[in-house]
Amino acid sequence: MIIFDTSVWIPFFNGTPLNQTNLLKELITNRVRIAITDLILTEILQGIRHPQQFEKTRNALLQLDILHAIPIKTYIHAAEIYRTGREKGITIRKTNDCIIAAIAIENDCPLLHQDRDFDAMTNFCELKLYHH
Repeated sequence: MIIFDTSVWIPFFNGTPLNQTNLLKELITNRVRIAITDLILTEILQGIRHPQQFEKTRNALLQLDILHAIPIKTYIHAAEIYRTGREKGITIRKTNDCIIAAIAIENDCPLLHQDRDFDAMTNFCELKLYHH
């Protein structure tokens, strides 16, 4: 199972051809298990302006595996990821990215993204990235 970050889904839904979006299309076609987190679901849906597109996108995303944070464990884990990075001179820009990374680590799932903060996290935590 591979987690696809919001940074891949947004260009995918906008029809932007990138290596990551092409890979997502390929994996969907080949019925590979694709996952998102509850936060990724929120990030994608909050940006949709048109009600019909919202419904269509929501219904499609709800067909995927959705991984959840484990209260309070995941949130503490995310804070530890942030703090460890800061101690090493790396500031992660978004708390959500630390939570997504913690969920990926806790579920032992690689993450495919287009966000430099995830690349930075691999230098100081167990986050696995998906490389094709």
